[in-house]
Amino acid sequence: MAIDYGTKRTGVAVTDPMQMIASPLETVPTHDLMNFLDDYMKHEQVDLLVVGEPRQMDATASETLPRVRFFAEAFRKRFRGIPVEWVDERFTTRMAMDAAVEGGMKKSDRRKKGSLDKISAAIILQAYLEGVNKPADQTLLRLNKNKNKG
Repeated sequence: MAIDYGTKRTGVAVTDPMQMIASPLETVPTHDLMNFLDDYMKHEQVDLLVVGEPRQMDATASETLPRVRFFAEAFRKRFRGIPVEWVDERFTTRMAMDAAVEGGMKKSDRRKKGSLDKISAAIILQAYLEGVNKPADQTLLRLNKNKNKG
């Protein structure tokens, strides 16, 4: 599961059981986020939470980063045993807008508050999945190359 934490709204995304494809799930009012997560986890298994790390263009911390870190710590305390990972979320809003346009989302729907938040969360989760899967793919390629040599 991944979140794109915002002061008013938070985008939530999930992945398939094989952890290959991220999909937008919901945009939740941030003040209801913990209740949403409680309810969701009663019905679905969550192995990991990926949190978008808000940074400025020069990679310094954004003004919302302390709030996101506070949320992550509260999550760790409430959902013990579920690790939290961080992914740089710079450019995700722009990428979400581009994905919405390419996917045929109507302009009126893109303007609705929160429409892009869950897409941004999916982009954050997909970036994490690709980062995790890429080293394994490279290791597998090296092993197959060495296997063919011997």
